[in-house]
Amino acid sequence: MAAKRVIATEDAPAAIGPYSQGILVGDTLYCSGQIPLDPKTGELVNGTIEAQTRQVLDNLGAVLRAAGMDYGDVVSVTIFIDDMDNFARVNQVYGEYFRVGEQPPARCTVEAARLPRDARVEISLIAIKTR
Repeated sequence: MAAKRVIATEDAPAAIGPYSQGILVGDTLYCSGQIPLDPKTGELVNGTIEAQTRQVLDNLGAVLRAAGMDYGDVVSVTIFIDDMDNFARVNQVYGEYFRVGEQPPARCTVEAARLPRDARVEISLIAIKTR
């Protein structure tokens, strides 16, 4: 049975509740949902949905790196957005991190009535070290 290891990094926002930034079990990393918090200040990044999405993905990238992984290891992504009318804008930024044709991960996107700290986007992911 694989051991469970907490993944934590100062390059991503500290957890704002009783959870870990990530949990590594064997070669599989489960990343908690990230909202657009600046890891240095803990404050919500204001601005466009694109700016918030970029901050969320940067935060997740930091957790991936702390586990010795990168976006190429991601197999599943869940996106929560406050307004489905912003789907195309979120998807455009998402495409900067996961390029079509390079085996992008499975994904679902859900509109949520409200996200923590009134963020406009939250993203969680699962990655498997395969290389």
